[in-house]
Amino acid sequence: MKRFVAIVALIALFSTSFLVGRATTPSPTGEDSLRSVFLYTEALKKLRIHRDTAGGEKLLKELLVNDSLYAPAYYELVTNNLASSPEEAVRWAESAYRLDTTNQWYHRAWGQSLLIAERYAEALPVYRALNELEPQDLDTYRILAALYQQNKQPYSAIAVLDSAEVHTGRHPYLSRMKRQLLIETAQTDRAIEEAKALVEEIPYEANNHVVLAELYGVQGNDSLARACYDEALKIDSMNIETLASLSDYFNKRRDIRSMLWVTRRLFQSDEISLDQKIRRFEIFTSNREFYRDNYFQLNELASILAINYPTNKEVVDLYAGHLIAAGQLEEALKHYKNHLSDTPTQKDYYLTVIDIESYLERPDSVKKYIAEGHARFPDDIEFHLAEGNVRYRMGNHIGAAMSYHKALKYANNDTLRSQIWGQIGDVYHAYGESSGILIGKLYQRDCYRAYKKALKYNPDNVLVLNNWAYFLSVEGKQLERALQMAERVTELTERNPTYMDTHAWILFRMGRLEEARQLMRQAVALDGQKSPELLLHYGDILHALGEQFMAENYWKKALDKGYDKAKIEERLALPPVEKPAPKSDSEPQKD
Repeated sequence: MKRFVAIVALIALFSTSFLVGRATTPSPTGEDSLRSVFLYTEALKKLRIHRDTAGGEKLLKELLVNDSLYAPAYYELVTNNLASSPEEAVRWAESAYRLDTTNQWYHRAWGQSLLIAERYAEALPVYRALNELEPQDLDTYRILAALYQQNKQPYSAIAVLDSAEVHTGRHPYLSRMKRQLLIETAQTDRAIEEAKALVEEIPYEANNHVVLAELYGVQGNDSLARACYDEALKIDSMNIETLASLSDYFNKRRDIRSMLWVTRRLFQSDEISLDQKIRRFEIFTSNREFYRDNYFQLNELASILAINYPTNKEVVDLYAGHLIAAGQLEEALKHYKNHLSDTPTQKDYYLTVIDIESYLERPDSVKKYIAEGHARFPDDIEFHLAEGNVRYRMGNHIGAAMSYHKALKYANNDTLRSQIWGQIGDVYHAYGESSGILIGKLYQRDCYRAYKKALKYNPDNVLVLNNWAYFLSVEGKQLERALQMAERVTELTERNPTYMDTHAWILFRMGRLEEARQLMRQAVALDGQKSPELLLHYGDILHALGEQFMAENYWKKALDKGYDKAKIEERLALPPVEKPAPKSDSEPQKD
C-alpha cells in the first residue's frame, strides 16, 4: 500500500503543473455574471500574484455562493487544496467535472484528487475513461496499471501496459513495470522476451543487458545470466548499476569471493558515496567468522578506503579498527600517530594513542602524548580524565586522584561532576585496600565522602550506588542502607548481572539466603556463567543453604574461569553446612 501511495503521489505532484492556469472560461449568464467574473479574477490575482491562498480561497467560496454553477472556481479550489484537504478536493473536483464533462482538465483533477485521498476503487473508472480520451498519455497508462495492480488485477495491468506499447512505443519505466508484473504472475519466459526485445532495440545500453541478466538469474539460467553481465561490463566496466546487480547476483549464490571482487570495483568508484562504502564494509565485518574467512579481500577494501580518503575521520577509525581486529595493534598505533598532525587536529586520535600505549604498558610514551594533548587542548577535561585513568590502571592511586581533582575544574555539568567524584571514590578505595589497616580505614572514609559528593550531584549515579553498597556489604556494615542503594540500582537498570550480584550478596550478608539464591541464579544465567566472581558468590550462597555438592560445582567453575586458586581451595575445604530448617507459617518473618 505505502509503495503504491508513494508512486501515485509522485505522479500527482509531477502532473500538478497541468492543473494550474488552464480552465474553461464560463459564459456569463444572468445579472450576477459580471460579479462572478470579477470575484474569479480577483481570486486569481491573490492566488497567482500575491500568493495569498487564504484570501483567494475566500473569494472563490464567495463566488460559489453567488453562482454555484461556476466550474472554474471549483477547479481552482482543487488545485489549492489537493495536498492539504484531499477529501474536500475530491468533492470540488467532482463538482467541476459534473458541470463540464468535456473538460479534460477537470476530469484529470478529479482522478488526481481521488488518488491523493487514497480512494483507489473510485479512481479506477475515472482513469479508464481518461485513457480512452488520451491514448497517447504515458502518465495515464502508468497510473491505470498501478491501480489495477493495487486492485489485485495484475493481468489487467499487463494488458494496459501492452496497450501503451502499441500506442506510444516502448518506454523504460513502463517496460520495467511490465517485467515486474510478468515475474509476479510467473510469466518469466515472457519477461525475458520483453528484455531481449529491449536489448535488440538499444544494444549499447549496459542497463538493458543487466535487466536480461537478472531475469535469467530468476529463471536459474546462470550461464546466460553471466554472459549478459559480461556484455554489460564490456560496454561499461565501471557501471554502478551493473556492478551492484552483479554483486547481489553473487551474494545470492553464496559466491563470496566473486561478490567481494565486484565490491572492490564498487569501492574504487566515485559514484558511490563514502557513507555507502563504510556501511557495506561494516556489514561485512560484523560477522567474525566472515571477517576471518575473507580477511585478505576485506583488507583490500579497507586499504582502498584509506588510500582514497586519507584524512577522513570515519575512514581513519575504520582502518584502525580493521588493524586491531586482525591483531595488528602496533600497526593501528602507528596509523593513529601518523594522523596526529591532520587538520583539524582530532582529539580522539590522541586519546586512542594514549589508551593503546597504556595498554602496552609504556608509561613514558603515555606521559608524552598526554602532555601533547594538554598542549593542544589546554581546557579539555578528557585529557585530565585520561591521565587519571592511566595512573589508576598503573597503580598510581594518589596521582590518579590528583588528575581527577584537576578534571573537576573543567566539569561543566552535575552529571560529569558526579562521575568524577565517583572515580575519586574508587581510587581512594583501591589505595586503601593496597595500604595498611590504619591507612586503609582513612582512605575508606575518604572513599565514602567522595561517593557522598557524587550522589549529591546525581542521586541516581548507578555505578556509585552499586560500589558503595557492595563495599558496605563486604565490611558487613550498614546493610540496610546498602540494601536500599542496591534496590535502587536494580530499579534503574534492566537485568544487569553485576548489579544483581551486588543486590544478592547484600541479601546473603543479611541472612536472607533464599532471596539471595533466587536473585543470584538469575544473575548467573543472564551472565552466561562467564564471570568468576558471580560463580563464586553463587557457590557461597549455596554452601550457606547446605547444598554442598552444587556449591562445590560453582566454585570449581569459578576456578576454571580464572578465580584465585588458593581462595577456591579454602572454600572447598570448608565443612558442609546443615540445611536451614524451613520456616513455619506462624514464624515471624525477619526484615
